[in-house]
Amino acid sequence: MKIRINGKDITTKCATLFQLRVERGLAPKDAVVILNGFQTTEDLSVQDGDEVVLIEKGRIPNQDEFESMLCARHTPRVHDKVKKARVALAGLGGLGSTIAVALARTGVGRLHLVDFDVVEPSNLNRQQYRIRHLGMKKTEALRMELEEINPFITVVTDTVRVTEDNLRSLFAEDEIVCEAFDKPDAKALLVNGIREHFPQKKIIAASGLAGFDSGNSIVTRRLMTNLYLCGDGSTDARVGRGLMAPRVSICAGHQANMIIRLIMGLEDV
Repeated sequence: MKIRINGKDITTKCATLFQLRVERGLAPKDAVVILNGFQTTEDLSVQDGDEVVLIEKGRIPNQDEFESMLCARHTPRVHDKVKKARVALAGLGGLGSTIAVALARTGVGRLHLVDFDVVEPSNLNRQQYRIRHLGMKKTEALRMELEEINPFITVVTDTVRVTEDNLRSLFAEDEIVCEAFDKPDAKALLVNGIREHFPQKKIIAASGLAGFDSGNSIVTRRLMTNLYLCGDGSTDARVGRGLMAPRVSICAGHQANMIIRLIMGLEDV
């Protein structure tokens, strides 16, 4: 029987997970067992073509094992697609930084981070930065965070403000562009520019995520071919209604999830 174990194809006579665990010399208390994306403590049968990960607690794995373990909870064959994907994140605030972390954990192969700003104290209420990042460029601070989450993806940075003049060169190599800006004029410039110059590229934008209204009002909609909008479409930030981590994170989750769906070829929502 041929299976894939810890990222490598093998042939085995083992018929169950516990038999595989014994074959690898692992005691029950020392091993985490994942079968086709599902962690289990049961002695499930193993079938030809299955993907198994056996994680030995307390041991630092080699690179192949480590990457396999990072992706072990995903559905089999999802990782093959996400590893080849090229996604740009324009704006690295509450939305962009949270989306980047989610995509890095998912194993998206190339993340392109675009932002001109630095990390400042008021960012810490909702953005994926820490006190040690204060004063750093957001591109570099976020790169540091992502390298500690998944060192086996490519992170490309551009510490610039997106303009009409540089938009075409900035996003030429990206398959999917995620708009995560705060200001409406910046949002419009990016979305309109991508649609004009790269009509084949997928765009995921956001609108309506401020305050603490119901998270259930945040949805993902396809506005037109290759353009998706996440949010409630109306709840903007203003005096008396700021941006707070929970609702921002919900919208970021919608955007990240839509990106994964697009990578998997699931365009309808």
